[in-house]
Amino acid sequence: MKVLTTLFLLMAVLAAPLATSGCNARSAAPQSGLPVVAIQVGQKSYQCEIAADDATRQQGLMHRKSMPADHGMVFVFAYEQVLYFWMKDTLIPLDIVYLNRDGKVVAVRQMQPLDETGVGSKDPAQYAIELNAGQAEASGVKEGDIIRLPQLPEAR
Repeated sequence: MKVLTTLFLLMAVLAAPLATSGCNARSAAPQSGLPVVAIQVGQKSYQCEIAADDATRQQGLMHRKSMPADHGMVFVFAYEQVLYFWMKDTLIPLDIVYLNRDGKVVAVRQMQPLDETGVGSKDPAQYAIELNAGQAEASGVKEGDIIRLPQLPEAR
């Protein structure tokens, strides 16, 4: 009986890290229910939620108190245009990477929480990737770089 008790305790101790790491992985997942795609930005890969319609583009990352360091959101538009984003009801500081239809980075900007000033792409862009503040620099991405976008849905 003592052997079974010791074996049970040993299994419980060994299983505890697995159980807690599984919980952490689930809590890091986006809560939006949007589809997610991996995008290589510079030297890093990010799990990006896809905002491809008016409602999801307007909602963006509003009201979130945090986002995992390796996550972001990609905004898909129907055509190239000079884009402006603002931080209405957005609680976390963000970097925004604007891309033209070919995936060329046309601007990298920083945005502050709750700032309703429009932050523009300068040149026409069809996509925008929002990342946690500092991630654009950490990934090494800069204007003129090419980001190979995976298959994304068409804008609606």
